[in-house]
Amino acid sequence: MSCNHNIVHHKNELKMSIVNRSQGFTLIELMISLVLGLLISAAVMQVYIINMRTLTVQQSASEVQDSTIFALQGIENHVRIANLGNSVIEITDGTSHGGIVLTTTNLGASNATDSKYLTSSEGTTGWVGLSNVDSVASDQLTIQYNNITENSLYDCEGTEVASGTDDWVVERYFIREDSGSNDLVLACDAGRVTDAGVVSEDFYGNGAVVAPGVDQFKVLLGAQTDISNLTYLPAATYAQLTEKPAITTVKIGFIVRSETPLVNTDDKLTFTVLGTDQTLKTDATRAQYYRRSYESTILLRNARVMSVTGL
Repeated sequence: MSCNHNIVHHKNELKMSIVNRSQGFTLIELMISLVLGLLISAAVMQVYIINMRTLTVQQSASEVQDSTIFALQGIENHVRIANLGNSVIEITDGTSHGGIVLTTTNLGASNATDSKYLTSSEGTTGWVGLSNVDSVASDQLTIQYNNITENSLYDCEGTEVASGTDDWVVERYFIREDSGSNDLVLACDAGRVTDAGVVSEDFYGNGAVVAPGVDQFKVLLGAQTDISNLTYLPAATYAQLTEKPAITTVKIGFIVRSETPLVNTDDKLTFTVLGTDQTLKTDATRAQYYRRSYESTILLRNARVMSVTGL
């Protein structure tokens, strides 16, 4: 009996030990664990979102900077040689084969090119430049040069311009819609002009993309109004002057946006371009992209005007 009693007693102790070891968390412990887990998860998510936001801002800024650097370098290099090969260094709207193409006279005596392909600004008759800026049309810049150098040049579309060729190169910088989307791009279309002013048909196309994601493109012409003063004017204002001063400099400005949208943040909507504040058109998605405005002043190497005064 004593042996059986001991066996039963050990069995009961073993059962109690198993029961004690199988007990789980209490409700309070479970709730505390859940709260701590949620707090840790929220902190991790917050760090992830901040990192993603920083990464997209950096990536977007890099896209805008890269696009702008390449675009500015390309435009500057070409505009700088405008009027190359012309024996007349004083550029006005009446200069034959003038470096800044404002009228058909600049292209040649028998030229009849539509004015929508010439240098234009807001206010120019018949000009409506595409733009993502509210109530402000973009501008257009058309230049011209002849390769009198000993080396080959390349126009803005990458076509070779052989040394000593008789034809003039004409290039047009403007904003157009990107193929297959509603995005705007800065493009350049290049063609050739004979001495008589006959323009090749390839000048009237869509051209090559110089920079993607461009919301605005503005141009000012630097005119030598007197010996010591240089005045910057839109093309439309210059055309209205009774006496046209020589153009020696060109200012360009544009608003460029990133291709990558920002994460949980909005960028500004108002930018200063060539001294004028411009606000983007109303659109819920526009603020979700990184944008910056850039400007450049380009001296025309082949249009320097010298004034001689006596003492």
